[in-house]
Order: sequence, then structure tokens, then C-alpha cells
Amino acid sequence: MVRGKTQMRRIENATSRQVTFSKRRNGLLKKAFELSVLCDAEVALIIFSPRGKLYEFASSSMHETIERYQKHTKEIQANNPPVEHNMQHLKQEAACMMKKIEQLETSKRKLLGEGLSTCSIDELQQLEQQLERSVTTIRARKMQVYKQQIEHLKEKGKALAAENAVLCEKFGLQTKGKGSNEERTIAPSAEISEVSDVETELFIGPPETRNKRPLPK
Repeated sequence: MVRGKTQMRRIENATSRQVTFSKRRNGLLKKAFELSVLCDAEVALIIFSPRGKLYEFASSSMHETIERYQKHTKEIQANNPPVEHNMQHLKQEAACMMKKIEQLETSKRKLLGEGLSTCSIDELQQLEQQLERSVTTIRARKMQVYKQQIEHLKEKGKALAAENAVLCEKFGLQTKGKGSNEERTIAPSAEISEVSDVETELFIGPPETRNKRPLPK
């Protein structure tokens, strides 16, 4: 005959409940003993009956095992604080951060010239000094940037001058070569102009008359 699955709920019948308690108690104590012997484990088992009677088992010393348990529990709590404690700590940190943000926003508005009606003379003087220091720092940084840009432009100018010198040298060599070619071209042209210096005036008549015609002055 197959036994049905036991329902996990309180047994209403007192006799049946007592019988079940006795059986399960003895089985649990037996299992604890077997675990300590077979696995060489330190086991401590405490059971209170419904009537308050104590049943216990300890593989070594119950007191030492309990002290060991308490010490281990404290170490765990120290390394891993409870969730509620962490949440409380986070809430406090969030509130502190919100307060700091509000203070920074107020200070920013005052630096922009807003909300100055509630400021005292000392606060206004502090704001003025802070702005003067900020302006001094900004101007110093601006001058530094100007100097860096000037140095960069100087370096760029030197590079362009060097490139220009290279181009001028290259262009000068080409100009000399071109000049010699022009001289060689001009010389034959002069000779041609001298040879071609003949009379080109139009004359109509016999050749003899042309030879006897006086040359123009």
C-alpha cells in the first residue's frame, strides 16, 4: 500500500500530533548523530516540545558550539550590514547630497547676481572678492592662451619662410636657364634684322630708271 503525501500543516488531533512529534524527533536526532559521525561535522541540535520539554544533541559541547555560532554570526553582520541599516545610511547620504546641491545652486545664483536681497555686507564683500579672484584667474589663463597662439603662429611663420626660401631658390635656377635661352633667341633675331635691312619702297618703271632714282633722304 502506497502512503499518500503528507500535507505540511498543523495536525489537529493531539494524539496524532504527539505521535508524529516523537517519531520525527527521534529520526531527526538519529540523522544529526549520523551526520556528525559520517562527515566529521560539528552538529548541535535543540528541540523544544509543544509542552516546553527540551531535547538536544551535540557532537562535542553544546555551549562551545553555540558560542562558535554567535561569533560567526557577529562576523557576518560586521562584514555584511543588514539591509535596513544600509538603506538608512543611503537615505542619510542622499539627504546630505541634496543639501549640498541646494547650497551650490544658491551660491551659483548669487555669483550671477541673483537673490542678493538677503545677503549681508560681509557676504557681498566675500562675493566681490571671489569674483575678483575668478576674473584674475580668467585673465591669466587668457594671456597664456594668447602666448601659446603667438608661439604657434611664429612657428608657422618660420615654416612658411623656409618653404618660401626653397621655392625662391628653385625658381631662381629656372629663371637663369630661361634667360640664357632668351639670349640665344635674341642674337639670331638681331642678325636677321640686319640682313633684312633692304629697300622695301614700291617702285614702278624700268630697272634702269629704278637704279638712277635718287635715294630718299
